[in-house]
Amino acid sequence: MTWVIIGIIAVVVLALIYIYNSLIRAKVRTDEAWSDITVQLKRRYDLIPNLVAAVKGYAKHERKVFEEVTKARSEALGAKTVGEAAQADNMFQAALKSLFAVAEAYPQLRATENFQQLQAEVTDTEDKIQAARRFYNGAVRDLNIKVQTFPTSLFAGLMGFKVREFFDVDENQQQEVKEPVKVDFSKE
Repeated sequence: MTWVIIGIIAVVVLALIYIYNSLIRAKVRTDEAWSDITVQLKRRYDLIPNLVAAVKGYAKHERKVFEEVTKARSEALGAKTVGEAAQADNMFQAALKSLFAVAEAYPQLRATENFQQLQAEVTDTEDKIQAARRFYNGAVRDLNIKVQTFPTSLFAGLMGFKVREFFDVDENQQQEVKEPVKVDFSKE
């Protein structure tokens, strides 16, 4: 009888160790994925001052666009949570779209090697952000499933594991990106 009790206790302890370790693996993957996103977002935000400077030389009367890009960059860099970062990133993408729309109006600017290189780096960074976002959201999905499904849900809360937010693109922002940009140079 004693061996049966010891065996049951051993199985329960091993199950708890397995559950805890699987939750830790999922948490670490999620943290790593978020780190990848922040690295790529910072890279993009660091490219923007150079891009703004390149466009500014050609489009001096587009002050509002430059102010919006600068404001969006500051808010994005100051985001503390995943939700804040996603919201700030959506605003930043809209501002960046406006900046590229201004650049489209200046063929001489688009032809410069510096602008083409900056635009290529921003495009490359956008691709890396999309890949990092998919990886992060997959890791969050896996962690959230573990935290919310039986039997790990019984212990996840006790061990301090919580459901994480996805890093989503705003649906309205996606619609705006699909629509053509209207540039009006009659206003100053």
